[in-house]
Amino acid sequence: MQERKHRDAYEILNVRRDAHEAVIKAAYRALAALYHPDRDPSPGAARRMVELNRAYADLRTGDGRAAYDSRGPAPSTPPTPQAAVPPPEPATNRFRPPPPNGRPTTGSTLVDFGRYQGWTIADLARQDPDYLRWLSRHSSGIRYRREIAERLTAAAAAATTETPPSKRRR
Repeated sequence: MQERKHRDAYEILNVRRDAHEAVIKAAYRALAALYHPDRDPSPGAARRMVELNRAYADLRTGDGRAAYDSRGPAPSTPPTPQAAVPPPEPATNRFRPPPPNGRPTTGSTLVDFGRYQGWTIADLARQDPDYLRWLSRHSSGIRYRREIAERLTAAAAAATTETPPSKRRR
């Protein structure tokens, strides 16, 4: 019978060997939240959690990490596809809505930060003008202020012409 071999703890936690203890702790918590059997219904979830727990136990303290580094990881074999913990997804804001129609409007500046990353100023003027008003006052929006002002002025003018007189505020 072939002996079950373990993968490198750094590889399991997806951290570099020189990572700070806080980074290791954060990586463990993020992966544990993602792959916990209560949240992940896949058959390999329990095995992944055992692997994560073992890796974190080896690396969570300075003394344990030094001992792990001195003895090195247990000899490993290539992991089976089910036992492999996939790398984390690239850092994205999962709460950010996608741009309207899945693609940005041409002829407008693209926002490269925050919850509307990937949106254009024109799309934002149509979808969330309040955010644009906030952005025009915030230091993050300095480089967009001219276009924001143009878009908000145009949107206000369009709203005034489209609103029937009976529906306007008095």
